Amino acid sequence: MSLFVAVVGGGPAGLLAAQHLAEAGYRVRVYEAQATVGRKFLVAGHGGFNLTNAEPQPGFATRYGLHQGRFARFLTDFSPDNLRQWVTSLGLDTFVGTSGRVFPTADYKPAQLLRAWLTRLHELGVEVHVRHRWLGFSATGLRMRNEATGQETELQPAATVLALGGASWAKTGSDGQWVAALAAVGVGSAPFAPSNCGAEVAWSTFFREKIGRVPLKNIALSCDETTVRGELMLTDYGLEGTPVYALTPALRTALAVSAPAPLVLNLKPDLTPEQLVQKLRKPRGGKSLAVFLEQQLRLGRPVPTLLRELAPAEATASAEALTQLLQHLPIPVTGLRPLDEAISTAGGVDWAAVDEHLMLRPRPGVFVAGEMLDWEAPTGGYLLQGCFSTGAAAARGVRQWLESW
Repeated sequence: MSLFVAVVGGGPAGLLAAQHLAEAGYRVRVYEAQATVGRKFLVAGHGGFNLTNAEPQPGFATRYGLHQGRFARFLTDFSPDNLRQWVTSLGLDTFVGTSGRVFPTADYKPAQLLRAWLTRLHELGVEVHVRHRWLGFSATGLRMRNEATGQETELQPAATVLALGGASWAKTGSDGQWVAALAAVGVGSAPFAPSNCGAEVAWSTFFREKIGRVPLKNIALSCDETTVRGELMLTDYGLEGTPVYALTPALRTALAVSAPAPLVLNLKPDLTPEQLVQKLRKPRGGKSLAVFLEQQLRLGRPVPTLLRELAPAEATASAEALTQLLQHLPIPVTGLRPLDEAISTAGGVDWAAVDEHLMLRPRPGVFVAGEMLDWEAPTGGYLLQGCFSTGAAAARGVRQWLESW
């Protein structure tokens, strides 16, 4: 049998690694446990299919936090510009939104992009085997199970790319079950934790029934020293939205110290405290606080109810006190939403277990890419870009390793 490279996992990291390897002339087989590939890729597109972001380097790499140095290198393997060029090569196009996020043009859906991609992989000779689950390593290769027949087989590829995802949205195949198989060969993993997820707040029954699900636009949200602007969504369980997701790492750290952890909400971040006091010193003329805030600051529902929920009445007694409250409203977060609800996960394969080419140190010839690795990034295109870039980096590692034989 001729030599081939196995890619285990049919998400964006695995499929891009497969494409790059096939373009380099290697025979490639993709193995996916689910009935179709790209499931999480498609689900991610339901909330707005931002493929990457137009933020330039070096700022882009800083979105990967403690691992920005590594990702600065990975982004040279497959940059945001490379990603946009790749979309164009599939016959589609992209545009940059007002927030800097990069989307396929309005006529295209995630499924269309995936179909065009699979067509390209087919043209390159990539074999895609669905319903094939990786069970772990054998003495000389990979143990696989055909989920349709239950039959177990052993593969002996020339090299392997593992791109099995993290542990959120298990229904798409990202269930984290691979941790035990890697541990069996001495590869450690950091525990999974929810990232880019909602925050839980113990609202009163009155607040939940009265407010329900309502947005707060053009706000700033802070945790410790980090502040994020955007739109916040009040929900029956607490909070969600881009600012909350971006603050997940800081919240996780704060909650590990004590709960509840404080989030600080600024409802008027574009005004200075002096400007806000001046507006709030105007006579109310017998108007209720709700009417006064609406007329002076365009703060309507649900702000008055939110203030009553989170602060004592005396906190609104003077212009100065009300200013402080509107720009430093503490929201006690009791926890984060469950792992399976999170958009992504922190945790995964320890960086110490892979070399600079993403090859597993205890298992030469096996490379890791995507959310399996211990990294996290905010929404806005950074997550998908990270998966694509590590997939490309792993493919480059495979090529270099095979060429060294």
